[in-house]
Amino acid sequence: MARGSKVGGTKRRIKDAVGFLVIIALFLLYMIPFLMVLINSFKQKRDIIKNPFSLITEKGFTFDNYIKAFEKMQFVKAFGNSLFITGLSTLLVILLASMVAFYFTRAKNTFSKVLFALMAASMIIPFQAIMIPLVSIYGSGLNILNHRLTLVFMHTGFAMSMSVFIYQGFIKSGIPVSLEEAAYLDGCTKVQTFFKVVFPLLKPTTATLVILNVLAFWNDYLLPSLVLGKKELYTLPLSTYSFYGTYSSDYGVIMAALALTVAPILVLYLFLQRQIIDGVVAGAVKS
Repeated sequence: MARGSKVGGTKRRIKDAVGFLVIIALFLLYMIPFLMVLINSFKQKRDIIKNPFSLITEKGFTFDNYIKAFEKMQFVKAFGNSLFITGLSTLLVILLASMVAFYFTRAKNTFSKVLFALMAASMIIPFQAIMIPLVSIYGSGLNILNHRLTLVFMHTGFAMSMSVFIYQGFIKSGIPVSLEEAAYLDGCTKVQTFFKVVFPLLKPTTATLVILNVLAFWNDYLLPSLVLGKKELYTLPLSTYSFYGTYSSDYGVIMAALALTVAPILVLYLFLQRQIIDGVVAGAVKS
């Protein structure tokens, strides 16, 4: 009995070791493009073309690419635009989506069911299918393009469906009605019950949606390129396009600009990673 158990344990350890090695290999394969961008951002253009896989060039690392990228892309202004658009859009999505999801979950009427079904169905409509009519209406019809608030409004609208869908599932399975009934007995109104009882319990889901929406808004290129035509309104992804020439491009500066663009998102993720994991686990475990 002990011998069979030992053999089984050895096989299990070998299986776990092989699985771990496969995961490491897949991780490295996935991370290679990001590592190449980071490494080549410290090289000159000729060194990148000559040997893009080399870790150290003859002249060593240089920070000139980051200096050029910071100045040419007007990093401070572009960062401010991205921060304003992303921050305000995310705040509106979190606030409105949580309230709408709470209403859809607790309201037992046909109106809420139909609206929730329509909102969920809208997630299958690709943005590319409506971008031309959208720009036509907001541009020639309403003449409100080239405004950051217009982009905030669009971002909020496009992100509402997924956010409401996720919030609704968590509220339905993770927040008992008895808590709200106790708040009502204590004299709370529905608004007070939502903000003092329900919304604090949505913290893990909120953190997950914050990082998902921030990633989507911060890295978006297509929609801002359609809405923002003035250079002083460019976000960070749009400002990196200025390094691409018609016949040649400075790859070192481009990769430095990409690294500067991604860095704030990485910092945000490091601060919210615990809440994100808690949100994923909470959504996976059913009571």
